[in-house]
Amino acid sequence: MVSASPSVLISSLWKWVDVQMLLVFTIVFLVLADMRRKIRPKNFPPGPMCWPIVGNLFAVDMKKPHLDMTRLAEKYGSVYSLKTDTWTVVLNGYKTVREALVTQGDPMADRPETALSQDVGQHLGVITSNGYMWKQQRRFALFTLKYFGVGKKSLESAILEEFTNLAEEIEGYKGKPYNPALHMNYAVANIICSLVFGHRFDYTDERFQTLIRIFDKAIVVEASIWAELYNTFPAIMRLLPGPHQTLKQDYEKVKDFLRQEIEEHKEDWDPSEPRDYIDCYLSEIEKTKEDTAAGFHEDSLIMCTLDLFVAGSETTSTTLRWSFLYMAKYPEVQEKVQAEIEQVIGNSRLPSMADRPNMPYTDAVLHEIQRLGNIVPLALPRNTTKDVQLNGYHIPKGTQVIPNLTSVLFDENEWETPNSFNPGHFLDKEGKFVKNPAFIPFSAGKRVCLGESLAKMELFIFFTSFLQRFSFSMPPGVKPVMDFRFGVTLAPLAYEICATSRHL
Repeated sequence: MVSASPSVLISSLWKWVDVQMLLVFTIVFLVLADMRRKIRPKNFPPGPMCWPIVGNLFAVDMKKPHLDMTRLAEKYGSVYSLKTDTWTVVLNGYKTVREALVTQGDPMADRPETALSQDVGQHLGVITSNGYMWKQQRRFALFTLKYFGVGKKSLESAILEEFTNLAEEIEGYKGKPYNPALHMNYAVANIICSLVFGHRFDYTDERFQTLIRIFDKAIVVEASIWAELYNTFPAIMRLLPGPHQTLKQDYEKVKDFLRQEIEEHKEDWDPSEPRDYIDCYLSEIEKTKEDTAAGFHEDSLIMCTLDLFVAGSETTSTTLRWSFLYMAKYPEVQEKVQAEIEQVIGNSRLPSMADRPNMPYTDAVLHEIQRLGNIVPLALPRNTTKDVQLNGYHIPKGTQVIPNLTSVLFDENEWETPNSFNPGHFLDKEGKFVKNPAFIPFSAGKRVCLGESLAKMELFIFFTSFLQRFSFSMPPGVKPVMDFRFGVTLAPLAYEICATSRHL
């Protein structure tokens, strides 16, 4: 065997050293380049130090980011910044959030385009689309929902009918402990189904049950560390397994479900007699063929229908689940609400929206449940469409903005006892209802929640109907647990409750 000459060995060694040096140089160069990208621009809001590669990805606990973001405001001020996949500015406190979303609402009306939203098609819907398309889709949705009764007395009968169906399910437990989550989701979802699909679903319908379960999972994953990682490292995360992959598969199942509903509508569709939102949208597709920028086509119909389903059901059902817990935790409040119901409505009829002005205490309790329940703690993110000056800072065009609604609903400058359950926040000295301007659970400005008017009607009628018919208490020996499960919405942890009939 012939051994290599010293010159060959030296040459090989130098090549190896060159490779190592090149690798080290490349890594150092990439790290320095990444650090340069993470240097805050001039006069940009302050924030915690950005780490190489991950930035501020782990600066907040994704199981309670709304609390960590509120805590960071104590150190960095009402306007501060974080760096993940992009620069994000977090807004805190009522005055700052109102200034941004209302006073300077126009340049903050867009939604950010993330890798995950693009991959599941959310850029087409009515919630996360932008520009001219968004304006046309939102205009059409608001007009159509109003046409079919949202905000009008004609919708009350559908809500009361659904309550009756739900009440019969609850009566079947005969006051024994039960978990209200699924049936509550079914009942509230059926209201938007009657508007969008033209019919309700039986609670035992397996396709309907699957749809509800998918949405319940999706709102958690979309606000999780998996979504953050996906948006920060999309090329890698598209290849890796995890809940983000299941989310994309689930969205395809939902789209298949909606395509089937649309095809069934086409079979007996009469443009002169629209039955629901889908019928009206099919007509709009025909009317706007020349205006392609408006985005009226079947893919958009699918995503808009999906958006309406979520916007019209998730926040309301979650609020009602919190309401049961708060009534069980504060029985004296429950008794006062029931006394007001007895006085104004009695037992011979069901509640109506016309009763609301005469029920200030019930209205105040419902508002306080929404405030403390903090259903959408971080709102939905915005994106600046031009440079913005806010609280002395320069926020460049294309910056993601998070309105921290938690910091508003618990703002010590706006609420007498922000961390306590206190219906007095919404009552004057004479016991009349007063609305606090800082009560913005549906966000504010041009992107205020599309389903706000529907939610207000559903919440009042469902809540008063429940307390007219039932008293709520925890199972013997069990105390209410007010902890939450974080997602796009803030839901109570799974619990069981006893609903006792009041009028046998």
